[in-house]
Amino acid sequence: MLIGELSRRTGVSERLLRYYERTNLIRADRRANGYREYDDQTVETVRRVRALLAAGLPTRIIRQVLPCTHDAATLRPCPGILASLRDQLDILDQRAADLDAARRLLRRTIAVTENIDGVADQAAAPGARIPSPQ
Repeated sequence: MLIGELSRRTGVSERLLRYYERTNLIRADRRANGYREYDDQTVETVRRVRALLAAGLPTRIIRQVLPCTHDAATLRPCPGILASLRDQLDILDQRAADLDAARRLLRRTIAVTENIDGVADQAAAPGARIPSPQ
């Protein structure tokens, strides 16, 4: 199948499919006219790549893991990938901790701002007394 058909069957843009090919996640044969030609198994490979990307794996690790995938969500034992997966899990855990810290800071900022805005809104209300400085 040509790249347009692969794109339609997977929902992945042609540009992204070319990137997958450049990074050796998928492969294509070339016709005499230079067109890429993919076999039917490439559809499943692209789906696996998408699932692994959604799991937070970068393409360099996906390249290692891809030969070990059984389906879009299952890995079979494969030499040398456990350390890479653990390293990636550590990275994701750190990102989650960083996001949690950012979320807490944003919530605090919103709460403080709401308190300030609430006081400002009360002071601007018609008939409101503004305390005199002493």
